[in-house]
Amino acid sequence: MKKLSIYFILFLGVAEVSAQKDSIYIEARLSSDKKTLDVNQDLVYYNNSGKDLNTIKLLNWVSAYNRRGTSLVYRKLEDRNTDLHFAKKEELGKLLNLQIKNPDQEIIVSDISDENFFLPLKEVLKPGEKIKLHLQYQIQLPDKKFTGYGTSDKSIALKYFFIVPDRFDPDNISKRDYHDIEESVSFNTYWTVNFDLPVNYFIESNLQQIQMNSFKGYLDSDPEFLISENEYPSIKINTSDVNTEVKFGYNLRPEEKQNLEFYLPLHLKFIKERIGFIPERIFISDKFRGKEDFFGNNDISFWKFRFQLFTDAEKTDLDYFGIIAKKVLDESIITDKQDYHWFKNGLKSYLEIQYLKKFYPDTKLLGALPETKVFGVKPLKLFHASNVKLIDRYGLAYQYIMSQNLDQKIAEKYTVLSNFNDMAISSFETGSLFNYSADKMGYENFDQLVQNFIAKNTDKQVDPRDFIKELAEKDKRTSYLSNFLEHKNRVNFKLRKFKKENDSLNIKIQKNTLANIPVKLQTETQEGDKKEYWVENEENEKSKTFSIPALDIYKITLNNDYIFPESKYRDNFLYAKGFFSNAKKIKLKLIKDIPNPEFNEIYISPRVRFNNTYDKFLIGFNFKNQSFFDQKFLYSITPTYSTGTGKLTGSGAVSYSFLPAESIFRSLTFGVSGSYFHYDYDLAYRKASLYSTINFRKNPRSTVSRGIALSYNYFERDLSPAMIAKNDYGKYNLWSAGYGYSDSQSIHEKSLSVSTQWMEDFNKITAEGFYRWEFAPRQKLSVRLFAGYFVRNETRNNTFNYGISRVSDYSFSYNLLGQSATGGILSQQFILADGGFKSFIPGSVNKWITSVNLDTSVWKIFHVYADAGIYDNKNQATKFIWDSGVKVRVIPDFLEIYFPIQSSLGFEPGFKDYAKRIRYTLVLNLSSIINAARRGWY
Repeated sequence: MKKLSIYFILFLGVAEVSAQKDSIYIEARLSSDKKTLDVNQDLVYYNNSGKDLNTIKLLNWVSAYNRRGTSLVYRKLEDRNTDLHFAKKEELGKLLNLQIKNPDQEIIVSDISDENFFLPLKEVLKPGEKIKLHLQYQIQLPDKKFTGYGTSDKSIALKYFFIVPDRFDPDNISKRDYHDIEESVSFNTYWTVNFDLPVNYFIESNLQQIQMNSFKGYLDSDPEFLISENEYPSIKINTSDVNTEVKFGYNLRPEEKQNLEFYLPLHLKFIKERIGFIPERIFISDKFRGKEDFFGNNDISFWKFRFQLFTDAEKTDLDYFGIIAKKVLDESIITDKQDYHWFKNGLKSYLEIQYLKKFYPDTKLLGALPETKVFGVKPLKLFHASNVKLIDRYGLAYQYIMSQNLDQKIAEKYTVLSNFNDMAISSFETGSLFNYSADKMGYENFDQLVQNFIAKNTDKQVDPRDFIKELAEKDKRTSYLSNFLEHKNRVNFKLRKFKKENDSLNIKIQKNTLANIPVKLQTETQEGDKKEYWVENEENEKSKTFSIPALDIYKITLNNDYIFPESKYRDNFLYAKGFFSNAKKIKLKLIKDIPNPEFNEIYISPRVRFNNTYDKFLIGFNFKNQSFFDQKFLYSITPTYSTGTGKLTGSGAVSYSFLPAESIFRSLTFGVSGSYFHYDYDLAYRKASLYSTINFRKNPRSTVSRGIALSYNYFERDLSPAMIAKNDYGKYNLWSAGYGYSDSQSIHEKSLSVSTQWMEDFNKITAEGFYRWEFAPRQKLSVRLFAGYFVRNETRNNTFNYGISRVSDYSFSYNLLGQSATGGILSQQFILADGGFKSFIPGSVNKWITSVNLDTSVWKIFHVYADAGIYDNKNQATKFIWDSGVKVRVIPDFLEIYFPIQSSLGFEPGFKDYAKRIRYTLVLNLSSIINAARRGWY
């Protein structure tokens, strides 16, 4: 009777707001150590699926923190975050026990560690009918450091921990796992939540607080609770336009709060005017602030120097406008984030664009940084980046990722979007398209359409494709948007030429699509007077001649300020007067920069490098067209003067890449290159190459890459008298083909390559596998397997042999400081290739070799290594060799030093010439450093 009474009282507390809305009642008690949460819960679940249900699916997302191998752990590893993977047992989150009952039965869950519970029903739940469930369970809260939700010494943040029905999967068929992407779960629900907290603890929530530690109300988003020993600030806005309270889940600096008291009313009024709604309460957690703040306005810190791009007030303004805009949209619109992330993200960027246009129209992307003086001059003024406007960031971010063909379609599932595409595609590209549509149809019309769409779908789950349809009905010229959602955007407008006839200027414009997309054309006089025109085109029309009054036009521009996210902006400019009439000007630049599409830019940069003891210092200039953004056609020419020989040396290369938007290939590159340097005293080499590489399509979130490379190389070497006497190779042709696979994930890094190389005297096949396992934080074990086999070997000497501890750089492809050095510090450089032995084991291999190279962490930067292998030479017995020693990782993967200890040669520290046996690796490759730094973004 006592239990029945308790259940009856709890059910009375369930607020059934309407006949078709779920309601949840919770009594939750937090333990004194703040590690566990005891929950008594009642829920009323309605079948809104329109189908008969035999089961109900509940989400138990705290189990995502329970063990390795969950979707959450894997997603964190994709982001190069290993904290959860290596978490201690007491840091994990899990469901400790569970009881589920309804008035007719007690429901048994076989595995409470699952993220999804499928509850069988005795009787079919028909559409519109409800079922009441009582749940009693205990949660072990995870450490807050993993996702921002959980427990810590200072506070407890609760979200996605209570067991709730899955609202986006009414058929209850597939599993839905927690990915920490802030997706909606318990929308359109009435909540009553009462907490029993330790003494002197406070609680904040996005739910309305009705009394101490008690909350009640209706939410279209998921409830959040923040428990701490401190009360966090809030700001009430009560103006003629807005009446709301903004609560913060963190402390505000006094000057930050003062700035917010000024900016928040402005933000909320601006947003309300455009979407027509502002909630009565807004709760901003520390995690939400970090995810939705303004990207790119932070100060730049370098060593002991700090450079401020924007004032503190400007940073607060920019940060919180985006934060508030996204929070209001989250409270206004119910969508499935997996499929429709782009809608709210795009509207947020659209609102940001409008805000920047009104309050920051001429603000630069780098803020006040270009005005920084160094020895009385402003060096950043040399960069085009110093002139780029802040509002251009939306088009530039899209251009940057698209130029590498790593962009994704707008409608891609959110869980497979890379972190950079979350910003550049889901937010920036979509927001730019919304802004472009609004510019054409009128901003008032677009804003009214958004307001009406939100108003008529209040408290309803929406399909944003309906908004796109309504937009197309309002303005047929926006019908192309529905296609943009499902495919990568590769639209390109091109100014072909103009012709003056009488008082008119006939401008020919081409586009690479048959879609009816209007384009904005702008003319400018030498005095800076501008005029804008909208160029309409018909369906299935790729070319159009547009006539305008000639006037005194100096420059013609399409899509100025990156207003439309085009695939290419470099063909959007023409000059109507002067030497460059009907063309673009050429500009010489000294430093790599954000490209200025108005010019054909050639980058000239001085080059000084130390090649080896033969060329010594190489001094020259590099001429190239490669900016910070990748281009399809690239050239690079570097003439240099060799101080060691007094001769002109250098290199040059030209390549072209095909980047199909949707293909099995990400890139297909063809190139030709040549070089002339010295490889020994007074001995030069000349190298000419033809090559092609294929990089296969990949999911940008994936760490897996695959590629095929083909090349032909012609070599011509000067030979010394001794080399001529040995009948060495002065000229030879090398052909090669290979396949490479790599997976650079955090815990289990691996790669595999198979290649073949041949010329008139030999043909060999090589295979290499690599595996590196991070078995503890920053502690790794690596294994490399190598196998090389000569199918045919009729060479005259050992030039093309496999190396054991040294490589023969006959293809001049390794970054050796001393190509032919046999003694001194340059000869001690180690290249992990062929046999990969660190000890100086003499000889080379002309038949076959297999080897294994082991390396493991010991303490901090100290590792131990061991190598072993078997090789066979012609007319000799098969030999087994090995070595071992200590490696010091000064700069991991870039500068490492090897100290040999024991090997087939004996105890090496006992040798008199031990100092000459120490090896080192030195990788001076900036692109490798950049690729390592950007892992987890794309």
